[in-house]
Amino acid sequence: MNVSFADIHAAADYIGPGAIEVPLYQTEIFDIVRRSSPFGQRIKQVPATGHPSRFFEETAIPNPGSAGFVNPRSIAPVVVSPTRVERSVPLKALVSQINYNLFDVELGRQQQQFAYLQAKDLADTVSGLMVEHDVALWNGNDTSLSTPTTVQYFGVAGQIAAGGQTTTIGTTASIVDGLKSAVAQMVANNGFQVRPTAIYANPVLLDLIDREMKSEFNVVLNTDSITGGVRVKMLSTQAGDLPLIPDWSLSYTGTPGSGTAVLPAYIVTEDLIEYHWLGDPTPRIFELGLPNSLSQQYVAVKFGAVVVKGANYAHYQVLVDR
Repeated sequence: MNVSFADIHAAADYIGPGAIEVPLYQTEIFDIVRRSSPFGQRIKQVPATGHPSRFFEETAIPNPGSAGFVNPRSIAPVVVSPTRVERSVPLKALVSQINYNLFDVELGRQQQQFAYLQAKDLADTVSGLMVEHDVALWNGNDTSLSTPTTVQYFGVAGQIAAGGQTTTIGTTASIVDGLKSAVAQMVANNGFQVRPTAIYANPVLLDLIDREMKSEFNVVLNTDSITGGVRVKMLSTQAGDLPLIPDWSLSYTGTPGSGTAVLPAYIVTEDLIEYHWLGDPTPRIFELGLPNSLSQQYVAVKFGAVVVKGANYAHYQVLVDR
């Protein structure tokens, strides 16, 4: 029988007279990994009506037009009717699973190190699912609400772009003027009472806005608080002071300053963006039965989808070339 022994030098940091030093670690794991974005916390969460989740949109009120004026001594009423359209949003599923090996769990308990790790890893599994959810809220690669083409969400950015409300700010044009002009056009809509509530953009684009304001007017934008006490810059527009909300999940292309970079900003009416959930608005955790491997298995599940109501009039995509 061949017997081998491990050399303690492989595990010890130092061996000397009266001393054997072995590796020890802090019991807290350094962790500042990103886990959420502000957008998903600010839009409406509503229960789905079914699959797909359905609603009606009124696109025009009864309007007799010029024919509505008649001779008061010869009244001939004009027959009118409201214009309503049926809309729907198909529900999607997000799922994530983590397994705990029984041997590793019991070994960790016996060592009495990282005692909180099992709970942390389960929470991180949910957080990872929510990061995927937050990114897909804006960037989901589906292309239609009526005829889904992928298993992802039809992202808000895609829905707004498909609505046709988009403009481009050239490399030498003012970013602030372009955003304010887009808001003014939204508010001036004579068919819908539009009041946008926020402007979302990548922090890099918001930094360019700050620099422009300092360079052109030697001023710094005012700040105000939004959800959770977070303070953000405000831009004065025809819809009032709109918060400029930095959102890391809104990516851009190219290198700003090269002339070929494109940085998107989205002027949105947040009350008209809804997440239709099934079962629960937050992820649910299910513990599966022990398989032959005796590993503990947990599955996080979330059902729902995002819909942009009024995508062709209540929201705007602004593409900034820099």
